[in-house]
Amino acid sequence: MAKRRQLHLGAFMRPVSIHTAAWRYPGGTPDANFNLQAIVRYIQTLERAKFDAFFMADHLAVLNMPIEALKRSATVTSFDPLTLLPALAMVTKRIGLIATASTTFEPPYTIARRFASLDHISGGRAAWNIVSTSNPDAALNFGMTEQMPHAQRYERAREFYDVVTGLWDSWADDAFVRDVESGVFFDPAKLHVLGHKGENLSVRGPLNVARPVQGWPVIVQAGASEDGKQLAAETAEAVFTGGGSLADGQKLYADIKGRMDKVGRDPEHLKILPGAFVVVGDSVEEAKEKRALLDSRVHYDSAIASLSVQLGTDASGFDPDGQLPPIPETNASKSGRQRLVDVAARDKLTVRQLAQRVGGYGGLAFVGTPQTIADQMEEWLVSRGSDGFNIMFPFLPAGLDDFVDKVVPELQRRGI
Repeated sequence: MAKRRQLHLGAFMRPVSIHTAAWRYPGGTPDANFNLQAIVRYIQTLERAKFDAFFMADHLAVLNMPIEALKRSATVTSFDPLTLLPALAMVTKRIGLIATASTTFEPPYTIARRFASLDHISGGRAAWNIVSTSNPDAALNFGMTEQMPHAQRYERAREFYDVVTGLWDSWADDAFVRDVESGVFFDPAKLHVLGHKGENLSVRGPLNVARPVQGWPVIVQAGASEDGKQLAAETAEAVFTGGGSLADGQKLYADIKGRMDKVGRDPEHLKILPGAFVVVGDSVEEAKEKRALLDSRVHYDSAIASLSVQLGTDASGFDPDGQLPPIPETNASKSGRQRLVDVAARDKLTVRQLAQRVGGYGGLAFVGTPQTIADQMEEWLVSRGSDGFNIMFPFLPAGLDDFVDKVVPELQRRGI
């Protein structure tokens, strides 16, 4: 009998909640992104719940939105992932530690060294989320006047991956003999000098950190463009995707796994994990009330700016308490715009309510009881829409505790 498929669960924890208003929720932790004691409590709770990984995204710019929206954001300050994760390694034993690091701005030698160090410090639990950083505001913080073109960023990222993994192979596993009697510390025959000279990078090596415990830390990728999907198929062991409908998830799943076949990789060696925003209640109605209260805490300045971007048209003149008017055709994503129009009609949302939902978090959401949430997660797993999820908690600590104490036991009861 074939082994039943198992869900892989990561926790998206940078920011600790993706929702814009999480810091304003009653009983929440307004300073959670920069509160070490709180984050230690979160990761220890996640480890108790058998989560695969603690996932830290990153951004490299503050001034990336209008100041009237920016001043309401709780994510303007947070820890550097590769400074925080070694500290969290000291208070955990099994949970994976995923950090985002950009291939566009930093040298590959530095990235290789930091992840190899994290892997040793954690006993083999490090993972690198490869991003090429599209944000033009970040480029201004690294001596660039404009962002590198998309195709060039991904070309550099692919070469960057080859260099970093090559540096991790600088030393054989048994290179360090440390023979006290003879005075030989390492065997030169087991040292490899990379000597890379490519289109974008020139790195001699070797790395001044011993081979990582895992050989190579786990490789994670998060781009959904054609270049991003190809990079994932060639390099990644996990892919963090934006969550849309189940049909969208199945299409992306088949696309990336199909590309792996073509490059000679086993599709089972990569796990696709959409982001899923989860709000738990003892009834569906209670869960919806929690979501509505959370969305209501999104300030209209932030909300309407987000809605305008999603619709591809300026929504600031719409009646906040009226229904969404007809939206003209634009160059914005037609499927994304239609999804919002459909949601507004289905749930009878005012412009204000729709804006607050989009401004808080507008992606894949499971809002319901532990049973209904588990039903949806199982459907995605069985129908190959995903191999699991990166869970996004609506507010901390209660939203995390609800998932761990109520949803996880239900998933375990089902054997998934």
